[in-house]
Amino acid sequence: MIKEDGYVHLRHNKTLLLVHVIFVTKYRKELEAKGIWEAIKQHIYDACSDNYIHIVTMESDKDHIHMLLRYEPTQSVSGIVSKLKQISTYRIWKQYPKYLKTLYWKEHTLWSDGYFAASVGNASKETIENYIKNQG
Repeated sequence: MIKEDGYVHLRHNKTLLLVHVIFVTKYRKELEAKGIWEAIKQHIYDACSDNYIHIVTMESDKDHIHMLLRYEPTQSVSGIVSKLKQISTYRIWKQYPKYLKTLYWKEHTLWSDGYFAASVGNASKETIENYIKNQG
C-alpha cells in the first residue's frame, strides 16, 4: 500500500521503486486522431489503478509516451510493461477501430515490441556509492 510519504509499506518491507518507461508506437506511426492520446492515457491510468501501480507523471508525443511509475516489489518492470501494453492496445482498438485500421491494417497492434526502462531513485548514484563506501 502506497502511503503519503511515497513509500510502499508492506508487512516486512518499505520500498520506493520508481521506473521511467517509454513506449513507442508500432512502426513509429504518429497517432493524430482527435482525443486518441487522452484515451490511451486513460486506459493506461485505469490499468495501473487495477494493478497497484501509481503513475507519478505521464506525457505523450505523436508516436510515443513517457511514464514515471511507482510500483510494488512483488511486480517486475517487464510484467508491468506487458500488462500496460496489452490492456491499452485492446481497449484503444475497441474505441478507435476504423482509425487504427488505416494505420495497421488487419494487425491489432499499437506498440512496438520493445520499450525503454530506467530505474529512478531519490538519491544520485554517486550519493549512494559514497554512502556505501563510508560504512563501518
